Amino acid sequence: MKKFTKAMCLVCVLALAVTAFAACGGAKSNSYTANNTEFVIGMSGPLTGGAAIYGTAVRNAAEMAVEEINANGGLNGTMFKLVAMDDKHDASNIATNYASLYEGGMQVSLGTVTTAPGLEFKTYANDDNVFFLTPSASGDDIPEFETGYQMCFADGNQGKVAASYVNENCKGQTIGVFYKTDDAYSKGIFDQFKENLDASITTVDTSFNDATATDFSTQIDTLKDCKFIFMPIYYDPASLFMTQAVGTIANDAIYYGCDGLDGIDSKEGFDINSIPQEVSMLSHFNSKATDGPSAEFIQKYVAKYGADTLNQFGASAYDCVYAIYTAMKEAYEADNSSIYVTMSASELSDILKAKFQNGFTFTGVTGDGKEISWEADGTVNKTAIKYIIKEAD
Repeated sequence: MKKFTKAMCLVCVLALAVTAFAACGGAKSNSYTANNTEFVIGMSGPLTGGAAIYGTAVRNAAEMAVEEINANGGLNGTMFKLVAMDDKHDASNIATNYASLYEGGMQVSLGTVTTAPGLEFKTYANDDNVFFLTPSASGDDIPEFETGYQMCFADGNQGKVAASYVNENCKGQTIGVFYKTDDAYSKGIFDQFKENLDASITTVDTSFNDATATDFSTQIDTLKDCKFIFMPIYYDPASLFMTQAVGTIANDAIYYGCDGLDGIDSKEGFDINSIPQEVSMLSHFNSKATDGPSAEFIQKYVAKYGADTLNQFGASAYDCVYAIYTAMKEAYEADNSSIYVTMSASELSDILKAKFQNGFTFTGVTGDGKEISWEADGTVNKTAIKYIIKEAD
């Protein structure tokens, strides 16, 4: 990591003078991958804590993809390795995690699982020119620099697509909105949703923050007459809201969210069947698919890890690994000297950026089995679906 290396060089100068400076200054980024015997993919995500279902799904599915690729010979006989670190959905853990991954030989990355840590991760990745394709860090600013790409919809895109759905189905109606003001994910989707909403639709907006995340009685009372409630939040507060709202929000109302609701039906301590309303979300993966690539992924994942952590975050991570592998394979086939196991992260980044910025396409288990492509700004183009997690009673 360049910032880290420069800081250490200064320490060496002060402590050991010129000879130590020369030794420290020699720690170029190439040295971190010089002894690699496998292509190293790094990631950071919440493997413990309240958001662990997301990070666990990403790690599991990415590992499954790596195992499959290796079982088929890797890339011209060179295997891949996934290194996953726990950030607990806390951005303050990213500096340490990134340094460990980078100095441990990481050549390409899945970035982070959630947005707040991802905003920290991207600054280091940009500084070191490390290419990352995140499965689920959906913040609009995640792909701000050219090293960062998303397999998930950006928050702004989720807000726009959600608004498009509401515009088609709720024209002339009053709908409720429940969002988190101090969360980049939730606020980003909310802003774009409001910006793209049809003028005929009236919204009743309610919100909360970390300090008010345990009692939603006031917000529930405000939204009690709304038959459609948009909830661009994660499943922990959503499940609490739904539980507290039983008997107040109409049974025929619809709760509609984005990818943050994924996994709510398997949240420990929450029985989604106790919620009478329909619970649905914008998604790029159908976890109830019965045929096609999505169904094949589901079958393999459940057989290996069980169904508790099956969600679109994992499916997206599976696609991330295969997209990176496919882009590397295409580059190798075009010039077999361009991809080699000890290449630096920066060298590989230049190759992958050139691929992703020049018409690279991929078909995976997300996007309803249709072709996936990327804009030059790192955002993804793929098909969205409305996924019903639970039907109304």
